[in-house]
Amino acid sequence: MAALWSVLKGPVRTSLTNFRRPLTTMASRVDERVRDLLAEVVGPGNVSSSLAVREQHGRDESFHACKPPDVVVCPASTAEVQQLARICYEHDLPMVPYGTGTGIEGGVVAEQGGVCISLWRMADIVALHEEDLDVTVQPGVTRVALNHHLRHTGLWFPVDPGADASLCGMAATSASGTHTTRYGSMRENVANLEVVLADGRLLHTAGEGRHTRKTSAGYNLTNLMVGSEGTLGIITSATLRLFPQPEAVASAVCPMPSVTAAGECTLQLLRSGVPVARIELLDEVMMAACNRYKGLDYAEQPTLFLEFHGTAASVQEQIHTAGEVLSGCGAGQLRWALAASERARLWEARHQAYYAARALRPGSVGYVTDVCVPISKLPQVITVTKDDLVQSRLTGPIAGHVGDGNFHCILAFSEHDQQERQRVTEFCDRLVTRALAVGGTCTGEHGVGLGKRRHLRHEVGETALGVMRQLKDALDPKGLMNPGKVL
Repeated sequence: MAALWSVLKGPVRTSLTNFRRPLTTMASRVDERVRDLLAEVVGPGNVSSSLAVREQHGRDESFHACKPPDVVVCPASTAEVQQLARICYEHDLPMVPYGTGTGIEGGVVAEQGGVCISLWRMADIVALHEEDLDVTVQPGVTRVALNHHLRHTGLWFPVDPGADASLCGMAATSASGTHTTRYGSMRENVANLEVVLADGRLLHTAGEGRHTRKTSAGYNLTNLMVGSEGTLGIITSATLRLFPQPEAVASAVCPMPSVTAAGECTLQLLRSGVPVARIELLDEVMMAACNRYKGLDYAEQPTLFLEFHGTAASVQEQIHTAGEVLSGCGAGQLRWALAASERARLWEARHQAYYAARALRPGSVGYVTDVCVPISKLPQVITVTKDDLVQSRLTGPIAGHVGDGNFHCILAFSEHDQQERQRVTEFCDRLVTRALAVGGTCTGEHGVGLGKRRHLRHEVGETALGVMRQLKDALDPKGLMNPGKVL
């Protein structure tokens, strides 16, 4: 059984998933006969009905209650995934794909039990085309592993959601992160996907072996699958666009007089034509938390974290232009860093934000929620949100990818205080309503999962929701693919 259990040797979880949560009690939908069929495909050592393993695969980093699958299977190839899908389809068993479990909207919770298809054994880099600036990876490859593999090629994959997530899982949730301002999200950086459909058929969304930079041939099936969260099929490989590693990188930490000033400064930087790679905002509560958590000495006021990529000459030009814009917005003293070690120290506060927020409430659990709004509306929405946090008596420092209008509230609360949990839920609903009211979205990068599905109708409208259901019915007529998510 050792082959399967090595999946449990990853990083220790530090969010709500460390705490035991209620499990649903229901009869297993997978009998011994079906279990034997699954074992014939992947080998007996890669099938488990152990409660510990099922619990591990029935939750993610959110506060949604753990609902374990009936069985966990670990295939080693696309052909095995196809065979597993055919068995599940024949026996009407729900299928829940599982990558690294780092999602935060309940995307891997087995709402109806069934079979969890854990893809960690499929960890090959299938093809690297350095001259074409692309790579094809299996779902067990994480972004850190890929960039480590690329370190001697002069190339890198810049989409960074923070967690060391599976790249195919990132495609499934349409992830983004701190570099989106310059390089785009997964939606802009996936060229082709290999997907096992509910009945076991194999789909190549842009055609088998295709890896062009663009195409106008037929429907955009690739972007249909990006963000589908396992509800339309199981992604078994992804072809991703790569970028040259920048010759020079400069980072800066810049205190601002207010959240409004930080938002206005962000707008001016973008309008100035400066190709900023990263623009992050931490509010004053988050800055105070980071100082306390790591013994730092940053000004405890809204702060912009910026990064610039390019040639040495172009980075110096960007620094000069950005400095003028920041000065005109009333920025405080900038801390600049060019060396990698200095940049790492400057970014330490941003990278430790989640843990710093948790430390504000010793013994608390954490939940991170996100919305995305038009950039011009960001200062207004963050200001009202901060007032809402105070009035709701919640601890919720704010960190945002302000270059694309996306921000997160990191809520630290007691999991045993049902009233506080209710206040968290109500606050998250108001946050989404506020974002939608100004033309925003209920999620910029976390996905819908369980947590945001009740908001989807309000966001996209009844017609769009109906079309989504028609697509779901066409590709998954039995409703077996990750049921209960998104729709």
